Amino acid sequence: MGIKRYGVTDEEWERIEKLIPKSKMGRTRKDDRLILNAMIWLARSGAGWEDMPERYGSWKTVYSRFCKWRDD
Repeated sequence: MGIKRYGVTDEEWERIEKLIPKSKMGRTRKDDRLILNAMIWLARSGAGWEDMPERYGSWKTVYSRFCKWRDD
């Protein structure tokens, strides 16, 4: 079960990308598409945040971005 199964396609990303809130801070951050794919993996798999595969990076980063996007 890789990124392709749970990730967005290039066409889907083109439609979604402009809807994702951008960072108001000047620092570099993890790729929005990778973070979104991690959120999709979590929702589809039913796993907990801490069980997220390492290929998505830190679960804390994904959770933090999820909360920011939810609040925005």
